[in-house]
Amino acid sequence: MIELLRSNDPVLMSFAASVLKDAGINHSLTDGHMSVIDGSIGALQQRILVEDDQRDEAERLLTEAGVQLTS
Repeated sequence: MIELLRSNDPVLMSFAASVLKDAGINHSLTDGHMSVIDGSIGALQQRILVEDDQRDEAERLLTEAGVQLTS
């Protein structure tokens, strides 16, 4: 899997995951529980990962939705 987005903004991460889900893109939202355990101070960022073969489509969808990617 390839990392497309890393952020400690839960609204951004939820929005990006929703865009991918609605388009049928397999993705994984990781480190969400770790950021909560950390006390939500923002030291640990959540990440969105997608399958290698869906990267181009996922990047296009998120970019069109106004999300600035980290990859």
